[in-house]
Amino acid sequence: MTKIGCDEGIIYEFNKVHEPIRTIPAGSTVTIQTYDCFQNQIQSADTEVTAIDWNKINPATGPFYVEGAMPGDVLKVKIERIDIGEQGVMVVGPDLGVMGHALSEMESKILPIRDGHVLFNDLQIPVNKMIGVIGVAPEGEGVNCGTPGAHGGNMDNKMVTEGATLYFPVFTEGALFALGDLHAAMGDGEVSVSGVEVAGEATVTLDVIKGVSLRHPMLENEDVFTQIVSAPTLDEAAKTAAVEMIERIAEKASMPVSEATMLMSAVGQSEICQIVDPLMTARFVVPKSVLNQLGITFFE
Repeated sequence: MTKIGCDEGIIYEFNKVHEPIRTIPAGSTVTIQTYDCFQNQIQSADTEVTAIDWNKINPATGPFYVEGAMPGDVLKVKIERIDIGEQGVMVVGPDLGVMGHALSEMESKILPIRDGHVLFNDLQIPVNKMIGVIGVAPEGEGVNCGTPGAHGGNMDNKMVTEGATLYFPVFTEGALFALGDLHAAMGDGEVSVSGVEVAGEATVTLDVIKGVSLRHPMLENEDVFTQIVSAPTLDEAAKTAAVEMIERIAEKASMPVSEATMLMSAVGQSEICQIVDPLMTARFVVPKSVLNQLGITFFE
């Protein structure tokens, strides 16, 4: 298995002009090392948060050129494993997150990680490993790694974890895939603007799917299929995610849109990913049990 260190190359924006740091044959499994979202600059409670280099935020390791990926294809990313360090960090501050209006100064908190738990004061929080930043080069101008979009990016979706498979629209030759911003734990919304930020490694299998088109990323795990959308408002993100899923199901099942809409109103779930990034991110979740009864698959 190929192992790639974050010292080989990082990006601060997803951009089709970047030179890839590695070429990956389709179907390969690679282990990708990552910095935390502060590029490991906050290692103790003594670190002055305002003194760190804020231009080095949300680095993603990559990009990787995936052989055979061409515009119009889909990049399939199976998350095989996530390994994290023994310490995480969180921050809050003025104008950050949903409580930024009530905070007067930047604060950080170092959080030990022991025996499957994050230690928060006297509390033990179960570890919930996930990848915050993951995606491909966008179609147009570059997009900062702190911003999500149709290319993926900083979606901060807690379902992006071990066992999940992501599907990204490919906009440029080779896809130019990258990932970073691991979390030891994060709740839906990421309301403080940080999860438990942690360095680590993600092992993923990268493959290319021909003959299928996407406008926004999708996610699959053992139980559900999910449509993920980022937009200027949460309303727009949630509604677009629902519309995309309903239209896809109606087409695949040869079902009238009216019936697909009723069915999704009965069994689909509109859920929040994050509400604190430059664009908001929502997901629409459908049980595979329903899709199986309809006899449809999206990517096979």
